[in-house]
Amino acid sequence: MGEMAAPVPAAAVGPVPVGLYVHVPFCASTCDFCAFYQTTPTTDGIDRYLDGIAAEAALVAWPERVATVFWGGGTPGLLAPPDLRRLGETVRARLGGGPDEWTVELAPASVTAARLAVLRDLGVTRVSLGVQSFQPALLDALGRQHTLEQVLRAHERVRAAGFPSVNLDLMFALPGQTAEDWAADVRTAIALAPDHLSTYCLTFEEDTRLWVKLSQGRVRLDPEHEARLYEATWAQLAAAGYGQYEISNFARPGHACRHNVNTWRMHEWIGLGPSAASQHAGVRGANIADLAAWLRQVAQGERLTEDRVTLTPALLAEDALIFGLRMNAGVDLASLQARFPAAPWPAVDAAVAQLTEPGLAERVGATLRLTPRGRLLADAVGAELLGAFA
Repeated sequence: MGEMAAPVPAAAVGPVPVGLYVHVPFCASTCDFCAFYQTTPTTDGIDRYLDGIAAEAALVAWPERVATVFWGGGTPGLLAPPDLRRLGETVRARLGGGPDEWTVELAPASVTAARLAVLRDLGVTRVSLGVQSFQPALLDALGRQHTLEQVLRAHERVRAAGFPSVNLDLMFALPGQTAEDWAADVRTAIALAPDHLSTYCLTFEEDTRLWVKLSQGRVRLDPEHEARLYEATWAQLAAAGYGQYEISNFARPGHACRHNVNTWRMHEWIGLGPSAASQHAGVRGANIADLAAWLRQVAQGERLTEDRVTLTPALLAEDALIFGLRMNAGVDLASLQARFPAAPWPAVDAAVAQLTEPGLAERVGATLRLTPRGRLLADAVGAELLGAFA
């Protein structure tokens, strides 16, 4: 189950591809499951945010070319068309030409013909719709602010606008969701024929309303139920022609998300906006998750003040192994060693044995990949590998 892999862009030959992530922190309301930084939009706040993005961009040592762009949130689609254009023109000035892929996340309720026209004009190639579920009761339980009718209308508008690639985000293991509920959501998604599907198991992040409900016993975890839903999803989507290329991501040929693939391979990306993370020019770090504080820091010429670390071969190799194993193609250990020869590679053999001996992974030549059982336990596998290169 889940073995069919969609073609994924090959690893870079020559310069490492650089991506750009822009965090748009505005949301009209907070969903129960969301732990991302967000704030309520105001006219003044949006205007100051856009000024801040331009100011932060001026602090970055930009590469000759940016390969991929991803706008996330928050809800980027809450920006009015003129503000979307302003943000896009700020970004475009730094790209060094058209990127290979430009993704924008949109909430169904925010999709309008005017916003889509601006995005197409800017050069956006990929739209990701945060559907989560097609069932009104489950949407309501998540605190989502859209209806089924809005989802269907948004998808129709996005397709009519002619974007080359469309993704739908879905969530499973929701409180009160049965296996048949989830199977019905997947069938509905398949019927819409998106180019890409992301199916995320609901996670309970601290400081969310869902975490509070869990701590109060109002919802509960059921790992066996989650595993059954994972396996059913992989089979259902494979039968419909969607190749699984990462634990939660499925695509028709040629539609894997290049930005995410480059991130999982531990290439480089520049993050702009409050809470945005970067891995670029030898440093990994994040901006402060507060709009006003971020604006103050940028005005002082500061960015990436949170969790700032100097990148080392050991750190990059370890993370490339952890995130690379989430991909169906697995990790080419020989290529990884060629990229990071200074990493402490003798420690890898012991780490690999910890995965292969219990059947969580298999090694064929230089390639290490998770088994179906290993993919069900991918988070635990990642935790096992933490510190493997220490």
